[in-house]
Amino acid sequence: MMSPQVGVGVLIFRDGKLLLGQRKGSHGAGDWSAPGGHLEFGESPEACARREVLEETGLQLHSVHNGAFVSDVFPAVNRHYITLLMVAPDASGEPQLREPDKCAGWHWFAPEALPEPLFAPLQSWLARDGLAALQALAQRKDR
Repeated sequence: MMSPQVGVGVLIFRDGKLLLGQRKGSHGAGDWSAPGGHLEFGESPEACARREVLEETGLQLHSVHNGAFVSDVFPAVNRHYITLLMVAPDASGEPQLREPDKCAGWHWFAPEALPEPLFAPLQSWLARDGLAALQALAQRKDR
């Protein structure tokens, strides 16, 4: 029996929109996802968020805050993830496609116009907390 792994997803907002990329070559291929990845041993969620976002998008995160967490099982690949959703309101730079084998491209979406299908952690959070929770994060000035 495998233990759950810890993932970090980063909700990056700019002008009320959320940054998402379409996954390639891994579980959830074709799904739209926030940047993120695996939490490494000894790494804080904030440091993981900064590292993964820089690796995947080239964006520099300034402030990073705790959001929610979700638990998802991926039976097709026999994996269980606890995903920590982090919130980043002030990334600098423009998103770049730095891992083209893992992502088809980065795009900004209004919370009420999200693409489908969404990657399981984001979908689970929205199913539990509702679109209003995402809209509230997108509009907060003090994140």
